[in-house]
Amino acid sequence: MALVKYNPLRELRSMQEQMNKLLNLSWNHDLSGEDLKEGIWQPSVDIYETEDSIVIKAELPDVDQKDIEVRIEDSTLILKGERKHEGDVKKENYHRIERYFGTFQRSFSLPATVQQENVSATCERGVLTITLPKKEDTRPKQIKVEVK
Repeated sequence: MALVKYNPLRELRSMQEQMNKLLNLSWNHDLSGEDLKEGIWQPSVDIYETEDSIVIKAELPDVDQKDIEVRIEDSTLILKGERKHEGDVKKENYHRIERYFGTFQRSFSLPATVQQENVSATCERGVLTITLPKKEDTRPKQIKVEVK
């Protein structure tokens, strides 16, 4: 009989692997015979501010522009849309499906400094850019100081 040295990290690694399997099952990943993941995704966004506006950029690859809706309701910007699964390939021919398909919705509270009537949106190369211009009176003003 071989003598095996006790290694506490081996047990921790084993426990971590078991937890990862459990979490993957609960999030519907590593299941055999994966189905299309529909309606459970949200596009990633970046939000930044310039001197004149607030800009929201959302990643929307393979989303048709006609399937994107941007609207403002009660000082809330709502971004809705749908990424449809192309029917070119049969489900049973896939080896792995990691992208999500279906509808999505994101909501963002708008500050009072935004001109809601002048919001614009453009979509280029799978990135939706929403520009929220600031009101004139809230923009920073440069005051020149005279030296005498």
